[in-house]
Amino acid sequence: MDLQALLKSLEETGVAKGIRDSLFWFPVLEAVHVMGLALVFGSILVIDLRALGFASANRPFAKMSEDILKWTWAAFVVTAITGVLMFVTNARVYAENTFFLIKMVLLALAGANMLAFQFTAGRTAHQWGEGPTAPPIGKLAAALSLVLWISIIFMGRAIGFTTTGKAVEAAPPPASVDFDDFLGGGGDAPPAPPAPGPAPAAPAN
Repeated sequence: MDLQALLKSLEETGVAKGIRDSLFWFPVLEAVHVMGLALVFGSILVIDLRALGFASANRPFAKMSEDILKWTWAAFVVTAITGVLMFVTNARVYAENTFFLIKMVLLALAGANMLAFQFTAGRTAHQWGEGPTAPPIGKLAAALSLVLWISIIFMGRAIGFTTTGKAVEAAPPPASVDFDDFLGGGGDAPPAPPAPGPAPAAPAN
């Protein structure tokens, strides 16, 4: 099964059809998705600003991140589920949307950046966590995290503006080939000219 066939099969599932045929399911999913993304970004923003020394500098970093990240992950799960449900309603259109593809790449980079932080500055948080800022590698990861998540939000809004109401265009049927054209016949013969009518009568004297 190729990719297009797989995407089409997702669109034809009962869940996808039910969401498309409903007047309120898609708006509800979109609203929950946006609220979940706001909570994800908001919680990550607090942690990044703490690492950069702009917020909650008097709170231990490890304790603060432990209290906040559980909400981050819960919101991320909700956001992922609602995102998948919206995706399957019009999978082929989303899969060809540039902003959607960029958003997926940015999400992957944000995840990789988070892992990089955990394996570098995060490992020594017990040493610098009482101080006002993270070490340089931690600051770099925090700054990059902010850039990535802000970009993800912008890409998400662009997806909504460029896919709303758009459906996959059916491929036009192949044009029929008239082999008489290749043989010089030109297809159907042109209609014969009309037969000349009777000659006009001579005027009476």
